[in-house]
Amino acid sequence: MKFSNYKILIPALALLAGSTMPGCKPGKAGSSVDADAAQKVYVAPGKYDEIYTFMSGGFSGQVAAYGIPSGRLLKVIPVFSQNPENGYGYSEETKPMLNTSHGFVAWDDSHHPELSKTNGEDDGRWLFINGNNTPRIARIDLTTFKTTEIIELPNIGGNHASPFCTENTEYVVGNTRFSQPLDNAGNDVPIDSYKKNFKGAVSFVKVDKETGGMKLAFQLIVPPFNYDLAHAGKGPSHDWMFFTCYNTEQANTLLEVNASQRDKDFVMAINWKKAEELILAGKGTKIPVKYAHNVYSDKTHSATSTIEKETQILDVTKFPGLVYYMPCPKSPHGVDVTPDGESIVASGKLAAVIPVFSYKKMLDAIAKKAYDGMIDGNLPVLKYEAVLRGEVKKPGLGPLHTEFDDKGFAYTTMFVSSEVVKWKVDNLEIIDRAPVFYSPGHLSIPGGDSKKPYGKYVIVMDKITKDRYLPTGPELSQAAQLFDISGNKMKLLLDFPTIGEPHYAQSIPADKIVKNQVKFFKLAENTNPYAVKSEKETKVVRTGKRVDVYMTAMRSHLAPDNIEGIQVGDDVYIHITNLEQDWDVPHGFAIKGANNAELLIMPGETSTLKWNPYQQGIVPFYCTDFCSALHQEMQGYFRVSPAGSKVPVKFSIGVNPVTQ
Repeated sequence: MKFSNYKILIPALALLAGSTMPGCKPGKAGSSVDADAAQKVYVAPGKYDEIYTFMSGGFSGQVAAYGIPSGRLLKVIPVFSQNPENGYGYSEETKPMLNTSHGFVAWDDSHHPELSKTNGEDDGRWLFINGNNTPRIARIDLTTFKTTEIIELPNIGGNHASPFCTENTEYVVGNTRFSQPLDNAGNDVPIDSYKKNFKGAVSFVKVDKETGGMKLAFQLIVPPFNYDLAHAGKGPSHDWMFFTCYNTEQANTLLEVNASQRDKDFVMAINWKKAEELILAGKGTKIPVKYAHNVYSDKTHSATSTIEKETQILDVTKFPGLVYYMPCPKSPHGVDVTPDGESIVASGKLAAVIPVFSYKKMLDAIAKKAYDGMIDGNLPVLKYEAVLRGEVKKPGLGPLHTEFDDKGFAYTTMFVSSEVVKWKVDNLEIIDRAPVFYSPGHLSIPGGDSKKPYGKYVIVMDKITKDRYLPTGPELSQAAQLFDISGNKMKLLLDFPTIGEPHYAQSIPADKIVKNQVKFFKLAENTNPYAVKSEKETKVVRTGKRVDVYMTAMRSHLAPDNIEGIQVGDDVYIHITNLEQDWDVPHGFAIKGANNAELLIMPGETSTLKWNPYQQGIVPFYCTDFCSALHQEMQGYFRVSPAGSKVPVKFSIGVNPVTQ
């Protein structure tokens, strides 16, 4: 690898050591809150919030939906982790959603939600989210707020640069955080052979424009850097996808020092349209891999898991014109594209400037071969000055992430100096800055990464909240802060705790989602093989040691509610159909001593709990979700007899002992 004019610098450890860490506040919190803030965030009883914000749950592996401006938590959407609240990952129908090539993996580290787009605008149909640890991309259906698909990504380690979508959601992408040997190449190699044996892989997942169904279309094999956040081009730059990358030194140990030697890392620009054309022309190479593809159906109310066994790859070094690198300050975290698609913003986490690159100048530099060396022999590094539109000077310390409003302004978080900076996109001048509490990572503006931002608010996600809330032991809640950006000055309105560690969020006007909500599942369309459509169809069937209980739930009883003939050691499957056909009337189900979870069954849905009784006796079961005035009476009993007992299977409901 050759570079000119790249200085070898000592990492900016002194900068970090002297940074504004939250041992004390940067000024009084109250002084930065507008006088009418409470009025601006108040949502009257019975009224809806204006905005949905979907926030990653970080180490919880889930997604949380909040209402803005109130900051109210509306729902935790289970994605990559089991959720005992509703049986996700515990019920027989949803267990396949957490299947992987490594087996059943019931947790992950979710970072970056991404709303589907049409013509570059958020359309409110689907929300994608990455699993960083076991590389996966999930799709959430926003008509039901359910995870309906998860696809695993082979050949990569750490799916962090994910799942950012192209302008019409033709693809969502996932890229390598930790480069590694390709899955089919064998992995018993020395770690210090990193530069020889390790590779990166950019996954392009095709999305069906009607159903949202995902398919791994192809992967680009790229140099073994660490790849960070991405964004697709818009309008004129539609055909391109941009990634930040660090560890261009290709170090494999003590990256804090060894991956911070050069003063520049890169934005990697990929012509995804050209890659697609090469694949369609048969230029891809099929290689054996192994990855899981899990799909949930709202008709059967159950998931299936398929293990796929091959993928197509393109080695970018063999196809000139696919990939170019633009230098940017070292250790960049994110890259963002302006609404008009003409400018690309990226900066290093330790930099004191924010470079803004020009898409037109990038094309011109490519045409003129304004190169500053090559990577891996034939991957051009474009000259910094040739692609640079300008720099935002002295924005603060530690620029991380930028989004845009509808008035021509950009907003960038400053992790080290704990602030948000507002600057004008056309002349790169700083207009305003506001302190946050503390150490912000990402921010979210409704439509802020789209062609048509909604603006009005910015939600900032803070990593540290020391002294902001009532203490909760050694660990305090992460938080988000809400700013009004409708005027020239940013005005702090609210801060509120969040689940997990929020990394990124996507925000969208509520009316784009509310109008499409599914309020219940039509019972007549339920094709689950264990569904029963009326109490007359309920039954208990023994087949060897397997017992199937076909049960219904409705206000205010479970049917059947007295079941005998269960034996110790049986595999008992309780299939419960919620007969309700009304909005917001789920029913729960739990068994005393069961070692899995409860179920939460939506109206018209069927869900199955597997139970292995381990001791004889009378075992109560009951509804866990308060559904009516007689909710407490919604219960029943299993009679568990010794293994081999002659007690016959018997079930009943409706016998009234008072009348006997």
